[in-house]
Amino acid sequence: MHYYPKPILDLIDCIAKLPGIGVKTGERLALHILKSPKAEAEKLARSIAMVKEHIRFCSKCFGLSDKPVCDICENPARMPHVLCVVEQPADMVAIEKSGAFRGRYHILQGVLSPMDGVGPDKIRIRELLDRLHEEKTEEVILATGTSLEGETTASFLSDRLKESGVRITRIASGVPIGGDLKYIDQVTLKRAMEGRYAL
Repeated sequence: MHYYPKPILDLIDCIAKLPGIGVKTGERLALHILKSPKAEAEKLARSIAMVKEHIRFCSKCFGLSDKPVCDICENPARMPHVLCVVEQPADMVAIEKSGAFRGRYHILQGVLSPMDGVGPDKIRIRELLDRLHEEKTEEVILATGTSLEGETTASFLSDRLKESGVRITRIASGVPIGGDLKYIDQVTLKRAMEGRYAL
């Protein structure tokens, strides 16, 4: 791509490093930024700089925040006795968008993955245990993913939390709405059968 000037090549290279974006998409986005009004490009650059400068992890839940404690943790209307444990801030956002949960969160910042060298000390498990001692938590909802790592993390947490006397629950998983049974994998079908309920 030596037919582009160096500043454009540098921009393409930076964009192409973003997850899910390769060189072709990086090239397309770089050219879009080049064609856009200067004010729009400057706003994008300022937004990136502001995020890097002002966004931090909440000191309680480890979600993203622009203050020491995030709005969800500070909200007195949230159920203080129910804690939903998720892998990443994006998982918390997904649950919030559903409107199905009004408690508080704890973001692990990852999952256990021995193959990748991620043990209990590399994610926010100790902080979770500390919170249970400090706060009057009655229920912990394990909302990690259904990947092997997510299931391993949920199982590990379940074992560790049993000693606390707190009620431990796991989010349900099974056949999605509109799903055709013949296309559903065996693990999902097994979970759906195990998690059946009376009508």
